[in-house]
Amino acid sequence: MSWHAQLDIDYRVERQRSVARHSHKGPLRVLQSLYPEGDAICHNVLVHPPGGLVGGDTLDMTIAASGSAHGLITTPGATRFYRSLGEPAIQRTRITLHDRARLEWLPLEAIAYNACLAENHLTVALGPEAEFMGWDLTALGLPSAKLPFEEGHFLQHIEVPGIWMERGLMQARDHCLMNGPLGLAGQRCMASLFFVSGSRLARQRREAGLELARTAIAGHALGITAGATCPNEQVMVLRVLAPLVEPAADLLRQVWQAWRQHFWQLPATAPRIWST
Repeated sequence: MSWHAQLDIDYRVERQRSVARHSHKGPLRVLQSLYPEGDAICHNVLVHPPGGLVGGDTLDMTIAASGSAHGLITTPGATRFYRSLGEPAIQRTRITLHDRARLEWLPLEAIAYNACLAENHLTVALGPEAEFMGWDLTALGLPSAKLPFEEGHFLQHIEVPGIWMERGLMQARDHCLMNGPLGLAGQRCMASLFFVSGSRLARQRREAGLELARTAIAGHALGITAGATCPNEQVMVLRVLAPLVEPAADLLRQVWQAWRQHFWQLPATAPRIWST
């Protein structure tokens, strides 16, 4: 039996507090709102009780924020795309930020199991004063468990309409892509951290952000397989290739901490679920 789950979250400011109003259909929901940083920032954890997606499953998430609301969203564990018998498993996340809203999208990794047919879509639309910071980590197979990604495919689509788009189809049998020096070069985790503004970022702000990212990269074990760039004046991206998720996640968290302080003058308050 296939699952079709839907979750809608709306962040707004009520009585000087960022609050999350949400509704759901199917096995996808939000745990209670937490405020480890005070009333200005609402932390939420998304839970998918089945624990993964098989062929035919669809998860649809719609997230909005308005006013000066600030939301932070993460997950308690990986999103798992299991073996498919023919139909794709699809996760779609649509984020819309209005006014001066901010959102941090920080889920744990997506794992593409062998023989999965998976699609993971993220679309972010921002008003001129809104800002967004998010990341994506994808593990292709489980090499440590000797469960390599040898069959199937994983489609990754990240888009800020009219501003930036990245789209990649990872086909397990494409050996040039999976193992070639112009592809993944044998690495099995690909990760990105991105900061997006609804309007042009001042040059000094961009250059300082890049310098912070490059300093973190230079001091990290993944320094030769990571890089930071601005594809345009509204987007800043850190990209990482790694053999496993853990070192990639470590670098992303370091740069997330630095960018949070630089762009928003906020300390790096990690979600509580990461330490449990």
